[in-house]
Amino acid sequence: MKFRKLGNTGEQLSAIGLGCMGMSFAYGPTDEKESIDTLHKALDLGVNFWDTADMYANGENEKLISKVLVPNRDKIFIATKFGFRFKDGKASHSGAPGTYFDGSPEWIRQAVDLSLQRLKIDTIDLYYAHRVDPNVPVEETVGAMAELVKAGKVKYIGLSEASAESIKKANKIHPITALQSEYSILTKDVEKEILPTIRELGIALVPYSPLARGLFANINEVQNFGEDDFRRSLPRYQEESLENNRKLVQEFNELASSKGIKGTQLALAWVLNQGDDIIPIPGTKRIKYLEENIGAIDVELSQSELDTIDTILKKYPNVGERYNEGSMKLVNN
Repeated sequence: MKFRKLGNTGEQLSAIGLGCMGMSFAYGPTDEKESIDTLHKALDLGVNFWDTADMYANGENEKLISKVLVPNRDKIFIATKFGFRFKDGKASHSGAPGTYFDGSPEWIRQAVDLSLQRLKIDTIDLYYAHRVDPNVPVEETVGAMAELVKAGKVKYIGLSEASAESIKKANKIHPITALQSEYSILTKDVEKEILPTIRELGIALVPYSPLARGLFANINEVQNFGEDDFRRSLPRYQEESLENNRKLVQEFNELASSKGIKGTQLALAWVLNQGDDIIPIPGTKRIKYLEENIGAIDVELSQSELDTIDTILKKYPNVGERYNEGSMKLVNN
C-alpha cells in the first residue's frame, strides 16, 4: 500500500480509502456478511482510511462498521459525518422531501455522542459537517465542532461540499483538516476556486464518488437498478445524459483496455494523478471491486493519455448534473 499525508497532520493514510455507504444504504440490496468480509479484506490490503456518516441507513452503517472497527481500532482511521436528519425517521438521500440539514451547535453535541455510541469508540478521527447549513453561520457550526476536539471526542474536523468562502471562514475558527467533495473526471467543480483555496491552507481533498457513482462500471445496468437505488434519481443516469455517458464510458473503457486495466482503475488513477494531497474514497461493498480499486494506485498515466482523456470528455459534454435539484441546493455553500 502507498500512503499519503492528511493535510497538515502527521497522519499517513492509504492513498485510496474506503467509502462504506453502499454497505447499508442507497445502492440496492445489502449483505452484511459480504460487507464485513470486505472490511476485513480492506485491512489486509492496508486500507486504513474508512468513511461513513450518521445518515447512512440512519446510523446502521456506523453500527455495521463498529463490528470490525472495535477489534482493530489501532489500524483504522475512521471518518464520519453529521448534519442530515429525517423528518419521519426513515433514511433517504440528501434531496428527498423528508430529509433536512441541521448544522446547529445543539444538534452537533447530540450527533457526535450518537455516532460514538454506534461506532463503539471514544474518539472519532475525522468528523465532518456533511454540508454547510445555509441557516447557520459556518463559524457557529465549526465553533461547536472545535469544542468536540477540546473534549477529546474528535481528533480532526472537516467540511463537506463547502464553498471557498465558507472554508476560509471556518479555518479561522479552527484548523480544517480535510474537505470532502465530489471529484472525478466528470465532476470538476472544485478545481476553480475550492482546490486552490484548500491547497493554500494545507487542507486535504477527500473526493467521494471518484468513480461517478459507478458510472464507469454500471452505465449499461441502469435497467437492473432497484426502485430504491439512489442512482435512479441522478440526471447522469437519465434520458439524454444517459445516452451521452454510455458513449463516453465506452470510449473511456477502450482507452483503459489498451493499458490492460479497467475503466474504473483509469478513472481512479486520474483522480490520484491530480495531486499527492488528494485521497479518494471510492465506495464498494464487494471484495472484487475493492481489489480493483486498490490496483489503481500503481497505474501511471502519461501526458498523452491525460490529453486523450480530455479529448474524450470534450466529445461528450452532456454528462448531466451530479445531483437532482434538491441535493444541488446544498452543495458549495
